[in-house]
Amino acid sequence: MKRLSRRLLLSSGLAWLAAGGARAAESAVVIVSSERSAAYQEAASAVQGELVRGGLAPREVLQLTAAEWAAAAPPVARLYVALGAEAAGLLARSELKAPVLCTLLPRAAFERALRDSGRRASNQFTALYLNQPLSRQFDLARLALPQAKRVGVLLGAESKGQQAQLEEAAEARNLKLVSAQVQPQEPVFGELRKILEEADVLLALADPQIYNSSSIQNVLLTSFRARVPMLAFSPAYVRAGALLAVYSTPTQIGQQAGVMARSYLQGRPLGAPQYPQEFSVSVNEHVARSLGLHLEVPTLTERLRRLEKGS
Repeated sequence: MKRLSRRLLLSSGLAWLAAGGARAAESAVVIVSSERSAAYQEAASAVQGELVRGGLAPREVLQLTAAEWAAAAPPVARLYVALGAEAAGLLARSELKAPVLCTLLPRAAFERALRDSGRRASNQFTALYLNQPLSRQFDLARLALPQAKRVGVLLGAESKGQQAQLEEAAEARNLKLVSAQVQPQEPVFGELRKILEEADVLLALADPQIYNSSSIQNVLLTSFRARVPMLAFSPAYVRAGALLAVYSTPTQIGQQAGVMARSYLQGRPLGAPQYPQEFSVSVNEHVARSLGLHLEVPTLTERLRRLEKGS
């Protein structure tokens, strides 16, 4: 199925290029993916699936990569959906008459696209973020680790602006926030060790200055040795050694984006930027056992959903 979707995306983009954009006038929605990888294919397929369920014919949804978009004149559409930071930046810099919905990117990346293009978030240029609301992350920490009272957070260039929201979310749940800011070009581990001395759980935020391919293994090892579990934002981090994570899959993101797009085509505004409604929870059972914890993913997920619904 993934191979078929990849071939369909490639063939639709190349057909449009070969036709000199002739079929662009037929498109109600144009989906622009930052790259042709499995996650983007999954999200694009979910968006298109929701649109087709809403009554659009498959031929009315055109899928392109950012490279294909840049290689020809922008196709005309009633709505554009940008998947990923590169696509969002590309469409932000384009002069388009129709609205743009950016998704499959963190809030910080969307705000960077706004700054770089001089745009403001509006019904004409909005987002469905990839990262989770802080309330959901803190609620999961409290459900999974009820004895934890102090939540440690490392802040970098992209996450330092969340300090006030972090403090508010922690205070609302009778938790204490233990935070430290890491300056650019400064090693992470000095501040990490200070945080781990005070915190009961380490909350990882999607800030590439702090959490990246070069640092993550050492961060996880240091926190594991300190017996301070990490609540992460990616299932890949759970596989690498974080205790647990809450995240939205590309399909979940794509389905919600598709519903938003379908609603817009039916006459309703896209609205303000928002966080994903659906989410998944992942647990590293080995790490849980080493900490003397028994965490069941279905139970945690259901309790978190019920908590958000107020039931």
